[in-house]
Amino acid sequence: MKNTEISKNNPEKELKIDNSISNDKKDQISNKNTTQNKKIAPRKDKQIKSLDEISKEIFSDLVSKKDSLAKEIKELETKKFELEKDIDSNFKGQSDNIAKRVKGFQEYLTGALQNLSQSVEKLELVSQPIIVKPSPLDEKKQDISTGKIDNVPAISETFKPDEQIIKNCFLTFTEQPDFYAEPWKLRRSLDASDIETMDDWFFNLGGRGSLESRGSRQKNALLSAGLISILGELYGDQFQTLILASQPERLGEWRRILQDSLGLTRDDFGPNSGIVLFERPEGVIERADRLEANEELPFIIIDAAERSVEIPIIQFPLWLAFAGSDSEIYDDLELN
Repeated sequence: MKNTEISKNNPEKELKIDNSISNDKKDQISNKNTTQNKKIAPRKDKQIKSLDEISKEIFSDLVSKKDSLAKEIKELETKKFELEKDIDSNFKGQSDNIAKRVKGFQEYLTGALQNLSQSVEKLELVSQPIIVKPSPLDEKKQDISTGKIDNVPAISETFKPDEQIIKNCFLTFTEQPDFYAEPWKLRRSLDASDIETMDDWFFNLGGRGSLESRGSRQKNALLSAGLISILGELYGDQFQTLILASQPERLGEWRRILQDSLGLTRDDFGPNSGIVLFERPEGVIERADRLEANEELPFIIIDAAERSVEIPIIQFPLWLAFAGSDSEIYDDLELN
């Protein structure tokens, strides 16, 4: 009764009480919100810290991987440099020699195919027997009526009548090379040892015999070019050079060097040309016999790699065999 009476008699107090209650609720709600915010804030901080740690770990991993890759690259570059150095020191010279052999074989093969196409039309269907005739230098003419024998002069004196011409050629060979000389003239110069060797072959061996190799096929071919040039001065077109080497690569080298030293072309190498290349001694003998039958003079050159000289070859008036050393022959076999 009293309360109802008070509320009825004093309505303003009742409103104040209600307002105070509502304010207390608001304060409680705000306090709850602040406590919730305080709880949420450290969670966000923890998330931010974990992201920073992850990024730092990733960055450190990348740096370490970069360092390891740089180290591996440096090691690979060092190995590459060592391999290149090893290849240059061990295989460069061999590769150059092999390239020269391949080039020589290519030139020989090209010329051989051309010569083959030219000689097919003149191919004989019936093979002729090989007849070896004695050299005119070895013959002794006998007068039957008087019974007298005409003595053949010594072999060493064969080129005695042409000594002055040969000596003049020697002098020109020691001068500066003439790169624009006429074909079949030596366009290179020779040293004193080459001149001494040629002098021995002409005036001691009489143009037939074996000489010690000059150390390489290039030097032997150059000396042979000098001999061919001198014989051209003496006999003109009445002689033909026959070269024997049992490997196409060797014949290719002979062709290349003689072509360069004498100013020749491919047309000068063939069955009917000034120089003919052979792989077998039987072909050399047969060709030399035909030349003598036609009153022409064969000049036979035998490569230093050939181990022996066929007996019929040494019966011809002009031949030269290069005697190679064991090491030279071994190196030549290794490259071929």
